[in-house]
Amino acid sequence: MSDDSAALTRDRRRIARLNAVQALYQIEIAELDAEAVIAEFIAHRLGYQGEDRDVEDGPNDGEPDWFRDVVNSVTERLAELDGLIDGALDKGRNVGRLEPIMRALLRAAIYELVARIDVPARVVVNEYVDVAHAFFSGNEPAFANGVIDRIAHQVRVQEFGKKHH
Repeated sequence: MSDDSAALTRDRRRIARLNAVQALYQIEIAELDAEAVIAEFIAHRLGYQGEDRDVEDGPNDGEPDWFRDVVNSVTERLAELDGLIDGALDKGRNVGRLEPIMRALLRAAIYELVARIDVPARVVVNEYVDVAHAFFSGNEPAFANGVIDRIAHQVRVQEFGKKHH
């Protein structure tokens, strides 16, 4: 893969991740069906124009398959993901008390850490901290970084050496 195509893939995944967080938020807040939200995002927000879309469509297009995988998988694995997040939060806090957009962001990030082992943990952490900066201007990105990093060390021990405490 050339440097240009690697950068294009990275940019498209970043767009897909950002949109996945927005879609998960919308699904939760409006109590909508995941498939309906996925279809709407792919048709209107990811720049996806059909099956024959190719690399020349431009860097502002997201990766629809990546987006769909993250959104569907998070909605199917909520209890598992929320359990991991709860375990990484300070005593007295739980995922249900977080802001909905933070919940959506953490769930998407933790899904990638658990299931998308083709993506290095440090990439997942960095990408979702960047996504957090798109939604928050205060301490929230640092909070997200701490939670995601804590879980990354727990579920990807082999990438970090010994277990994180």
